[in-house]
Amino acid sequence: MTVLTEGQHKAEFIVSEANGSLSREVIKVLAGQNLQAGHVLGKVGIGTATGAAVSGNIGNGTISDVSAGVGVKAGTYGVTCIEPAANGGTFAIEEPGGVIIGSAVVGTPYVGQIIFTLNDGATDFAAGDRFTIAVSGGSGKYKEYNPANTDGSQTALVVLLDRTDATAADRDAVAIVRQAEVNAAELFWFAGATSAQKTTGAAQLKSQLIITR
Repeated sequence: MTVLTEGQHKAEFIVSEANGSLSREVIKVLAGQNLQAGHVLGKVGIGTATGAAVSGNIGNGTISDVSAGVGVKAGTYGVTCIEPAANGGTFAIEEPGGVIIGSAVVGTPYVGQIIFTLNDGATDFAAGDRFTIAVSGGSGKYKEYNPANTDGSQTALVVLLDRTDATAADRDAVAIVRQAEVNAAELFWFAGATSAQKTTGAAQLKSQLIITR
């Protein structure tokens, strides 16, 4: 005798939502995923990161191994020499908007919102020498929330209304995006999600006015 297991039904996880279609929107689910009703998703808001020296630098060192890190923001980061040194130096790092978020030392990989290494050149860096790291915006498509991601989907934003098979191609789908209560026991998370990661994801959903009960 074949045993069949009934999956979660469309919108089954919803406790309450706003009138009309205020709580729902059509989203684009990124290809390569087969997701369930109640799946918690994030948005791909970050693309590639590219570093370059600013014209007019005195030092001729370079920047390499540039990539996006956890918590990265789309926009332009600044990396400015604040403490020159022979065959080295220290650089301040500004996120888009000008807030200083850390410092990097020549020859030592920096790992933070952005990841990169500054390399010494034949001519030492001088105070004010500068690099920029441009972080492009992502596709705006949605994928399974996972805090280990660095493309924006490390933040939980929406809950998928119905099962969506996007294995072969991007698919349009409907998601709960705001002003709703959802059953925590009926949400789907990425494989291996811990209780702490679920708690963090639920807090992020709350910032979108999606409340878990």
